[in-house]
Amino acid sequence: MFRIALFLLTNLAIMVVAGIVLSVLGVGSSHGPGGQLNLMNLLIMCFVFGMLGSLFSLFISKWMAKRSTRTQVIETPRTEEERWLMSTVQELSAKAGIKMPEVGIFPSYQSNAFATGWNKNAALVAVSAGLLQRMSRDEVKAVLAHEIGHVANGDMVTLALIQGVVNTFVMFFSRIIGNFVDRVVFKNDSDRPGIAYLVTSIVADIVLGILASTIVMWFSRRREYRADEAGATFAGKQSMINALRRLQAEHEMPDQMPAEMTAMAITQGKVEGFSVASLFMSHPPLEKRIEALQNMQI
Repeated sequence: MFRIALFLLTNLAIMVVAGIVLSVLGVGSSHGPGGQLNLMNLLIMCFVFGMLGSLFSLFISKWMAKRSTRTQVIETPRTEEERWLMSTVQELSAKAGIKMPEVGIFPSYQSNAFATGWNKNAALVAVSAGLLQRMSRDEVKAVLAHEIGHVANGDMVTLALIQGVVNTFVMFFSRIIGNFVDRVVFKNDSDRPGIAYLVTSIVADIVLGILASTIVMWFSRRREYRADEAGATFAGKQSMINALRRLQAEHEMPDQMPAEMTAMAITQGKVEGFSVASLFMSHPPLEKRIEALQNMQI
């Protein structure tokens, strides 16, 4: 119920802000006389709505991550393990040239970790309780270095910008398709778009959105290799390989990472070989990541 309410409030806020921005820009309706589309106005409107949604998600990403994973941020270390975790993140952050992010632990039996935040100097790095229990300190350090690599590379901002551009073109082409169906198929000749335009645009939003998400997932997979390289550079290549092998051995365990957080995690469920499903994976297969590290010269 909370997530549904948050979703509705978020979208309402985006619509209000987008309406203000569109008014300031002087952009009116996307339909002109005779119901013809004003493509420039339409593109600007789609860009504003598409980017606002993506950037808003970026700005609340840390807040959402803490609540959806029940991450407990370490304010003052209470145990030797927490002290080691904080000092290790501080060391890795210094090596990466970024401000130390917040550090947290979330309750999950599976070994996992994630990084998020709206910029590299205001990030959150969190690890699961299971990871701390079953990985060696060298392996944990490698995982933390991987996540610090994501932060230092600005992956979260880049991913949000790519998602915003994808949103823009999905909305743009969906409304062109909707207008075509409304005017050509249903012969609507009024100055206002008909119900066919609205229904077709919504359906096209869903279909094109699913197809376009493969572009975002492709980038997400590429950034995992870069983060692995950062992990190997900051914590040692063999430690990074060992950590990935440990994750590979745990793939059969129940995954308690929320679906909306998988793109920011260090690992995702396994997909055998090439399939349509593999196009929607946010992470490459672990065996390919291990192979890439073995071939890495450092």
